[in-house]
Amino acid sequence: MTDIGFDGQVAIVTGAGHGLGRQHALALAARGARVVVNDLGGTVDGSGSDTGPAQQVADEISAAGGEAVADTSSEASQQGGEAIVRTAVDAFGRVDIVINNAGILRDKAFHNMEPDLMNPVFDVHLKGAFHVTQPAWVIMREKGYGRIISTSSAAGIFGNFGQTNYGAAKAGLVGFTRVL
Repeated sequence: MTDIGFDGQVAIVTGAGHGLGRQHALALAARGARVVVNDLGGTVDGSGSDTGPAQQVADEISAAGGEAVADTSSEASQQGGEAIVRTAVDAFGRVDIVINNAGILRDKAFHNMEPDLMNPVFDVHLKGAFHVTQPAWVIMREKGYGRIISTSSAAGIFGNFGQTNYGAAKAGLVGFTRVL
């Protein structure tokens, strides 16, 4: 059996400052990928920002002999998604892999759910995947190669109390990724 390798490939991982995204970034780098570690560095509910988490993971990859750059753009806007992809192209000249992993939580029982709890979750999880994937997709189509991976959740398939917004965004992300 051969080892899985990504030598020479460039991966963008959103939400890579902590948790599953961090593990994606470290695993890709350990297998030879050059990684854009994207993380706004906000709190779990998406407020605030901090360059620390993305830079710490990029530094960890570099210390282990890999290549990585930190990016703190927000995938929640078209400009932010384009900036993330531009970081990859400026640093490494290409994009081969996008892992849409960024996420926030704004949990509330449905009868207490307000648009200000719904919209930011959609903006990060679902629209964020669109904003990052579309400019990367153009590059991937031109060269005839690319991989898109999106982190979803059982909450999007089975539901979970208090997560109408999160579950809907994650279910949408499944449909988005399947269509691609």
